[in-house]
Amino acid sequence: MTLAEFDTRRKTVDTDRGPVSYLDSGAGRVAFFIHGVGTSGYLWRNVIRQLEDERRCIALDLPLHGRTPAAPDQDFTLGALADVVAATCDALGLEKVDVVANDTGGAVAQIYAARHPDRLSTLTLTNCDTHDNVPPKAFLPAVLLARAGLLARILPPLTRKVTRARKLLYGTGYQNVRSLPEEVVAAYVEPLLGTRDRALLFQRWIASLNPRDLLAVEPDLAALAVPTLIVWGTGDLFFRTPWAYRLRDLIPGAREVVEIRGGKLFFPDERSRELVVELRRFWAARS
Repeated sequence: MTLAEFDTRRKTVDTDRGPVSYLDSGAGRVAFFIHGVGTSGYLWRNVIRQLEDERRCIALDLPLHGRTPAAPDQDFTLGALADVVAATCDALGLEKVDVVANDTGGAVAQIYAARHPDRLSTLTLTNCDTHDNVPPKAFLPAVLLARAGLLARILPPLTRKVTRARKLLYGTGYQNVRSLPEEVVAAYVEPLLGTRDRALLFQRWIASLNPRDLLAVEPDLAALAVPTLIVWGTGDLFFRTPWAYRLRDLIPGAREVVEIRGGKLFFPDERSRELVVELRRFWAARS
């Protein structure tokens, strides 16, 4: 799915947490996709292209990302982002959804699931923050720069150097980062770094990364009976494979970990067909 095709399916909904931009495509049971920091709903374009004939696919842009704005005083903590997900579902009248999440969005999804287990039909987690691995050690230098107030000075020039931005910001998340179109990179970085105010907000988002809200819901996750699938790229430098098995052992509704051999953080984009195969199998067994 090209970005132009994605955008023809884009809508905006007003929520009690502010306006939220989202893709809405297809019909049937709702698959609700949550991205992480530095990407947007575009992350799921290849997955949605394969599923939109059999599912109603909704992929939101979290605040500041994609086309969802962020207020000057926006709360970027994981718990507040989970509230944005809940507010979006409320505004769209979604009572039950199959949640699929990646990266920081996986932490947001865990909090949402722990707080609203009755609103999930299933939960699928791909490589994401787990327990106290927020931020992951490999991402900690960026967080320290943000907390020192330096990230907003360093990153904005990348909006004019898309090839460099692709390598620097996304290179470690792909097996072959050249498979990530430059137009997608530009669509990712412009909302985050295109103006000084946005860069300062993005800096605050990164500085906000903290395990507090995720750790707070662990007792609820330890009682979560929602059927849960864990699909994990084994080549990820940020979220190593043992974290997947920790999630499986924590969540009672989780029965298995599917390993995507060599897959990195953004394998849902780069190797979307493999994820779609697992989603279809998982959903069919629980329909």
